[in-house]
Amino acid sequence: MPTMKRRTFLKTSVAASVLASLGSANVGARAADPKDLSGREFYELRAYRFKPGSNHDLLDTYLQKAMIPGLNRLGIKPIGVFTEMEMKDNAPVVYVLIPYPSLESFATAALRLNADPEYQKAGVEYLQTPKANPAFLRIDSWLLLAFAGMPKLELPAYCKEKQPRIFEMRTYESHSEVKALNKVEMFNAGEIDTMREVGLGPIFYGQTLLGSELPHLIYMTSGENREVHKEHWSAFGKHPTWQKLKADPRYADNMTKATPRLLVPLACSQI
Repeated sequence: MPTMKRRTFLKTSVAASVLASLGSANVGARAADPKDLSGREFYELRAYRFKPGSNHDLLDTYLQKAMIPGLNRLGIKPIGVFTEMEMKDNAPVVYVLIPYPSLESFATAALRLNADPEYQKAGVEYLQTPKANPAFLRIDSWLLLAFAGMPKLELPAYCKEKQPRIFEMRTYESHSEVKALNKVEMFNAGEIDTMREVGLGPIFYGQTLLGSELPHLIYMTSGENREVHKEHWSAFGKHPTWQKLKADPRYADNMTKATPRLLVPLACSQI
C-alpha cells in the first residue's frame, strides 16, 4: 500500500474508533461531545515495562536522542518522561506522555517518524535491538482526550525552568461509562479551578478513550517537592468548592477506585 494511502487509512481507522467510543459513552453527559472538540488536545500515555532488576538505559538514550527530537520536529511537544518514586517489585516502569494537537497528528506520527532519516539514524541501536536482548518487556498505551475545563497541557514555572519538581499521576476508575463522564464533568465544574487555586500545579486532565481497564480518567498534578505537594492536597481537601462538589448528589457514586503514582522526571523530560 502506498505511503499516502496507508496514512489516510490509518487516520480514518483511528478517527472512526475514537468517535465511536465518544458516541457510545456520551449518553447523558457533555464531557466528550464529538461536536465540541475544537482546541482540545489528545494525549498518548505509554508505560514501558521492564523485567525485575533490569535497567532502561537503552530506552532513555532512544527517547533523548531519537524519539523526542523526532516528535518535536513534527510539532509535537512538550514530551514528558517519568519514573515512579517508589518502584514496585524492583521492576522499572517508564511513563511517556505525548500531547497531540489533533487526532490526525496522533494517527500519523508513527509513520512520519519512521520516514525521518534523522530519527532512524539516532535511534538505530534501540530500533534494531535483537530479539534475544529486547529494550523492554512490554508497552501499555492509552489514548486520552483533554477535558473541556483544561483543553491543553499546562506547565508551572518550575517545570518550564526545569527546577526540582515531582509529579502525581492519578487514575480514577468508574463502574460505568456514564459515571466516568460524570466524574469528568465534576472536574470541569470546579475541581480543576480549585486545584489551580491551591497550588497543585495541574499538568493535564484526560478522559481515556482507548486502552486497558476502562472506563477511567487520568490526570497529573505537580509540586516543587513532596512536602509542598502534600500541603497543597491538604488545602484542596478543605476548600469550600471541593466540599460543595463532594456533597452534590449529582456527582454521587461516580468513582470506584483511585490509583495515585508519585513520579519524578528523567533528564530528557520536557515537562
